[in-house]
Amino acid sequence: MNRMNDPSTATRESDIPPPVPYRGLVYLGCAIFALAVNGVLGKEMAWDTLSYHFYAGFSALHDRLGQDYFAGGFQSYLNPLAYVPFYVLAASGLPALLVASLLAVVHSAILALSFELGLLVSPSEVPRARLLTGLSAVALTAANPILLQEIGSSFADITTAELVLAGWLLLGRAIHRPRTSWIVAAGLLLGAASGLKLTNAVHALATFAMFAALPLPSAQRWRTAALYGLALGAGFLAVAAPWAWRMENAFGNPLFPLFNNWFHSPEFPTAPLRHYRFIPSTFVEGLLRPFTTIDPAPMVQTELMSPDPRYAAFVLLLAAWPVLSWIRRRRGDARQATARSIAARRVTVAMSLTLIVDWTLWLYASGNGRYFLAGACLAGVALVGLSFEVFRGQAKLRNYVFAFALGVQLVQLGLGTQYRWDSVAWGGPWFDVRVPEPLRTTPYLYLTIGGESKSYIAPFLPAASGLVNFSSAYALGPQGANGRHVGALIRRYAPRVRVLITGERIYPDDARRQPSVTRVDRYLERFGLRVNPADCATITVEGLPPPAMDFTVASAHAGPTTIRPIEDHTSLATCAVVSDPGDHAADRTEERLANEALDRLEDACPALFQPPRPVTEHIGTEWSRIYLNTDLNAWVNHGHLRAHQEMVEGGELYLGRQADWLDGSIRLECGRRHGRYFARVVPAATK
Repeated sequence: MNRMNDPSTATRESDIPPPVPYRGLVYLGCAIFALAVNGVLGKEMAWDTLSYHFYAGFSALHDRLGQDYFAGGFQSYLNPLAYVPFYVLAASGLPALLVASLLAVVHSAILALSFELGLLVSPSEVPRARLLTGLSAVALTAANPILLQEIGSSFADITTAELVLAGWLLLGRAIHRPRTSWIVAAGLLLGAASGLKLTNAVHALATFAMFAALPLPSAQRWRTAALYGLALGAGFLAVAAPWAWRMENAFGNPLFPLFNNWFHSPEFPTAPLRHYRFIPSTFVEGLLRPFTTIDPAPMVQTELMSPDPRYAAFVLLLAAWPVLSWIRRRRGDARQATARSIAARRVTVAMSLTLIVDWTLWLYASGNGRYFLAGACLAGVALVGLSFEVFRGQAKLRNYVFAFALGVQLVQLGLGTQYRWDSVAWGGPWFDVRVPEPLRTTPYLYLTIGGESKSYIAPFLPAASGLVNFSSAYALGPQGANGRHVGALIRRYAPRVRVLITGERIYPDDARRQPSVTRVDRYLERFGLRVNPADCATITVEGLPPPAMDFTVASAHAGPTTIRPIEDHTSLATCAVVSDPGDHAADRTEERLANEALDRLEDACPALFQPPRPVTEHIGTEWSRIYLNTDLNAWVNHGHLRAHQEMVEGGELYLGRQADWLDGSIRLECGRRHGRYFARVVPAATK
């Protein structure tokens, strides 16, 4: 049967309240709001957009596995389907404002879905009262700073979160009126969201908590949850399987590069990949996270300042609910429940349970607020539902509290929030890449240097061109599977191989400007290559934000050298590379000693330096390693070891003398507190 009605608990058809008025106007208002936010914030040109979002959409429509290798970093191999709409629109040549406006309209659906969820927690049968409840949910959803940051952008968090919310909406309606078709559709939607972006799997798993509130006998709830699980798996496979099959054939890991500790592809670390940037350091920090998100400081739940007091309000209301309910029962202050109010309470319970489980799983998995957009929207709706229960019969007090909470959040948005990762003024297409002759007609293999992969240039090069981002957060070395793959590409394209780096040009050493020939040669020497200064060109990119200091060109600890932009455009310098017959025996000896010291450092403090044994890069006078899990960059320079935590001011750690590490006369006390790493060198004699 399609219907799973239980006449004693489910809302009857006759109990369905009249339609909410002005629904179409609410949807229109959500779209207008999103368009206004997008227009004010400007064009988003974040690191993610430039490094892999645009490239991901391109690679989904063009088979690049045979000619590119880690072109957009390790994110190149995440399921790219979610980025196809952005790529198609941005590559069309349409004005960027129009492209972003179309995206903003699509993104406004998350507000409309929050409105519909808000209607489900309203205990009133009066259409206008339910309308106000839905609008309250929209207001709390729209006050999310991370949501505002992503409207009109290339980020897929917001579009895939809409699938999650749509699934929750169907399940919320099933709590009012159980239907098998809604349960199945919800599973398919949440499965598809997880297939498009694996971080949504946290929401999909947390959704099982919602079935505790279904108005069905216990055995039937279990069967319904199992049905949801089957639909969830089917939705995931339908979206993820085609790309997973390609990853399995290419790398031996269908989820490459994720979960490589299970699949053991030789082309990525087999240690667990877990980004600790926003994960609480201790259990107590985790318990306090709903309250620390109030702080208008960066690096709390995102890299930008994104204060959000709604989670603290949820915790307080949730704690007050049973206490006040007990007091009312003691006083004999019982209300006559209607079928509508019972269903609304069930939905509120379901959403609160789901939010608690979702928050816990998310905080353990990543703690990154961008991956919690769906949960953040649910928090706004749950707050509205809880307010009806906590302030039952006290409408004025409820309204005052809601207005105060919303006012506090609006003040936070005005004073303590950063919008857009990197914003530039509107004008022209999203990407305006100008490639000189003969690079427009002759396919080359480009070896790119930089934490920002520059893979966005791929659609503007000849179709047969290849890209390898070999020097980045995940550096590629000459040994192992990575080295064999890069070496095979170099041999296939030779002599049409070039290096690409941010800068007006690759300067001769006597110019004393960066990037210099010697600095770039030090990257290339691992593959037996060097720059050919006689064959260089410049690719010009219009409309990018001024290039930030790049750790692979001039790291945060390497002095004041910066890449100088020319007026309003960015230059990418590219030179041909040739074989390097030079004698690097001294460098090899220095590298061996640096590797030995860094290996011992990793063994002494595995909690900080993970995954272990990344490729060591020769940067200037340094031998440097990047650790993906902990955002740490450790290096050996002039006989001393140091480390730096990315994006944390004053995060440099002194780790002792290289000679002491080599002779074993040193140990390290280290750990992590409040999102910051600490390390203290202890001489062996003090053991």
